[in-house]
Amino acid sequence: MAEPQFIKVHLAHRDFTGRPHRSSSFRNDIDPMSSLIWRPLLFVLAPKSSLSMTNLTSSIPSVPKTRLRGVVFDMDGTLTVPVIDFAAMYKAVLGEEEYWRVKSENPSGIDILHHIEAWAPDKQQKAYQIIADFERQGLDRLQIMPGAAELCGFLDSRKIRGLITRNVREAVDIFHERFGVVFSPALSREFRPYKPDPAPLLHICSSWGVQPNQVMMIGDSLKDDVVCGNGAGAFTCLLDLEGRYGPADYTNLGLEPHFKVSSLMDVQSLLHTNFHLDP
Repeated sequence: MAEPQFIKVHLAHRDFTGRPHRSSSFRNDIDPMSSLIWRPLLFVLAPKSSLSMTNLTSSIPSVPKTRLRGVVFDMDGTLTVPVIDFAAMYKAVLGEEEYWRVKSENPSGIDILHHIEAWAPDKQQKAYQIIADFERQGLDRLQIMPGAAELCGFLDSRKIRGLITRNVREAVDIFHERFGVVFSPALSREFRPYKPDPAPLLHICSSWGVQPNQVMMIGDSLKDDVVCGNGAGAFTCLLDLEGRYGPADYTNLGLEPHFKVSSLMDVQSLLHTNFHLDP
């Protein structure tokens, strides 16, 4: 008898239910069987002589594509090229010493908007002014992200794209006007509570009349965009331009995206491969 052999087979990036996997930040109504996503290892035990790729692939059940009815984007660093020096902005708001203290306590990143919410009104107003000044400078150098226009054109025919940003409404309006790409709904930080709270994404789902598990959130921040999407029960796609995030980051934050891309140019093929796109 031939010596048995273990073969590792990679499954698709979805479970057999076609819904997002469950994590600590997911809603309780997501099917726990979905935990197969991004843990795609299947071991098959069979005699070495009997193994063939044809037999192996035919034994794996086909996975029906999930219906996706909406895609929601982050703006800064996702639809636009990163231009704001956030470290300099945080130092200007907090001061050098306080910046390093807060940074050491928040290794996943500083949430400056939440941090200053507890400040006295006059101090808080000064902080908002500093943030607005940095954001205004960023608007002068605003550039659309490579692949964004093509992806938006692809989604435009299906009218299923929205936007959530922690930037101000003025920045959203300038983005729409300058690049001729309009998102609806487009929620800025004037909508409360803002990311990473799932409320803005749930609001968009409600306005579209769709379920969160029929929507994908795409963004470049693990702690804001992925947390927001996972918390709402949506699919999440992390745009990681420079390979900043890995398994250790997912473990430390107790979450992970369903998909990860290094360019927006990869998203269209990802959507085609894994989803049925409906308006």
